[in-house]
Amino acid sequence: MTDLDLNLLTVLDALLSEGSVTGAAERLHLSAPATSRALGRLRRALDDPLLVRAGRGLVPTPLALSLAPQVGAIVEQARALLSTDRETNLSIVERRFTVRANDAWISQTGGPLLAMAAEEVPGLRLRFAPQGEEDIQPLRDGTIDLDIGVLDDLGPEIQLEPLWRESRVPVVAPGHPLTRGKVTWKRLAGHPYIAISRRGRSYGPYDELLATHGLQRKVAAIAPTATTAAHLLFGSDAVCLFSAAFAEYVETRLGLKTIRTPDPLPVMQISQAWHPRSQNDPVHQWLRAAIRSLAPREPGSR
Repeated sequence: MTDLDLNLLTVLDALLSEGSVTGAAERLHLSAPATSRALGRLRRALDDPLLVRAGRGLVPTPLALSLAPQVGAIVEQARALLSTDRETNLSIVERRFTVRANDAWISQTGGPLLAMAAEEVPGLRLRFAPQGEEDIQPLRDGTIDLDIGVLDDLGPEIQLEPLWRESRVPVVAPGHPLTRGKVTWKRLAGHPYIAISRRGRSYGPYDELLATHGLQRKVAAIAPTATTAAHLLFGSDAVCLFSAAFAEYVETRLGLKTIRTPDPLPVMQISQAWHPRSQNDPVHQWLRAAIRSLAPREPGSR
């Protein structure tokens, strides 16, 4: 390993990202034979096949999967180091970023964000990762490049930027009884509820609020994502709480109906977070600015 050509890390990063020798060659502007030879050198150096044939494509080995985040982070750091104080031409860069966010935000903002990227940074490829365990390790090791959501204090190591504040609102199917007459907490609690949780949780702040009125809800289903929950509302008399912005989105796109609660629900702070190594990266700066520009100017507006 002492005589390993560090340029091979760039090749390995491209191979793991593209999943093919041809794709990696095109990305690196190399010939397929040259990329194949580099793969051979990597296999000998690491004593692992790294990519193995599966049908017409290649799939990574367990070692390759474990190396991918570290290799990607190293390559990005090296690129940022060598581009310091140099103007970056965003129209010709080839980059990839992983953004962790819930599917409600991806549904609302993913399309406009891709449109902006196609016009200003056409070589940018985004991978949207679902929310799960909200820890900072993926930001540290480069598994994700940007985290978006309701984020707690992640410590001094992680950069955090507030984006907007919004509350949650109840949403129901068209023709639901709650779309007629005065809405009270008792009426809201009287209908079955669809909870949203990737980990199957059914208790949250809304239950605490209802408890202050001596009420409790009946959870009829737990959906893994907001978009799934939105479709479950059709044909039922269930209620689901969405962020104000997503409630407006599904009302416009799907025809669902928002319900005004007797009192406003608690407000949430939505932020974006990233590791300091990306702070001065011009492409990462563009991504953060683009997401900032697409944030609602006030709860439920866009």
